[in-house]
Amino acid sequence: MHILFAGGGTAGHINPAIAVAGYVKKRYPDCKISFIGTKKGMENRLVPLAGYDFYSIDVAGFQRKLTLKNICKNIDAAVKVLTSSVASRKLLKELKPDAVLGTGGYVCGPVLREAAKLGIKTAVHEANAYPGVTIKMLAPTVDLVMIAMEDAVKNIKPKSPPVITGNPIRSNLTAITKAEAREKLGLPTDAKVLLSFGGSLGARVINDSMLEVIKQDSELKEFYIYHATGSYGHKEFTEKLGEMGIDTESGLINIYEYIDNMDVLMAAADLVICRAGAMTVNELQVCAKPSILIPSPYVAENHQFHNAMSLKRENAAELIEEKNLDGRVLLETVRRLFGNEQTLNEMSRNAKRIAIDDADRRIAEELLKLI
Repeated sequence: MHILFAGGGTAGHINPAIAVAGYVKKRYPDCKISFIGTKKGMENRLVPLAGYDFYSIDVAGFQRKLTLKNICKNIDAAVKVLTSSVASRKLLKELKPDAVLGTGGYVCGPVLREAAKLGIKTAVHEANAYPGVTIKMLAPTVDLVMIAMEDAVKNIKPKSPPVITGNPIRSNLTAITKAEAREKLGLPTDAKVLLSFGGSLGARVINDSMLEVIKQDSELKEFYIYHATGSYGHKEFTEKLGEMGIDTESGLINIYEYIDNMDVLMAAADLVICRAGAMTVNELQVCAKPSILIPSPYVAENHQFHNAMSLKRENAAELIEEKNLDGRVLLETVRRLFGNEQTLNEMSRNAKRIAIDDADRRIAEELLKLI
């Protein structure tokens, strides 16, 4: 048996595929697993690190905003539509997979289209509440459509009803209890703990707003803060803290560029402030964490807003749009939630109620049914 995964560009497209591949490999050790992506995407690094064979094709997406520069890019993308289809067909004939799973990104388009033409079983998995262009385009032609969130149903038109599977999450996130995490961090069991981050690169608007939260908390000592700035703006952020005279050595205010022990901090937290990427949203659900979601407005189809709404509608999260965010608004929201333990507990229960904690198994088993 040979399963081929196609997807990439971002970690959100490739990590779910790697998680599913791991489940299949564990259940069927003799199954051959391969990946197709691009050399420019994160898959070029992540897939080999996971121990799987990686093949690349050259593909590009079309730019929607018409400028002279983008017109030139679109001409190049049009040429690559043809060349990537030829390259995909050649690879598929060489690899002879039994099934192909696309997890998002432009690379899915030519690979899944050519696989379908060759009679190979095909499936796609959409991680977001609002499907991306490539998945929407492929949905009517593939054999199976899987979606992480029920909200995606109304924006996708598959030839057969889609299967709701959830999104695979990092397995270590649920390996430690809240009490164990707090003991490891040296925190009191009754402490109020706030975790905030804006992704690996960071989010300036979250960093700027957190400065006000940190300033007030350093004076009143209402809760413990663990904040990751991301790589962009880390130096500037720490310099501002220094100018404000904020003590980051007492253990009350903890600042990171990137969080390496997310399993511990997520377990210890009472409230999480973050963006609303598909993987993050699913992790919040599985970990039953109340959250304040600040969706990025700079992503395709505004999909993070739709992801955040899927939690807000279930009263599992607060949503603050970036255009409405500042330090005062964020501080007021944090204080309101920390001031009402009943609300936090209800948000936690609601997050857990809508969580799917075995998405890797669900996706793998649905895919294997095709073979």
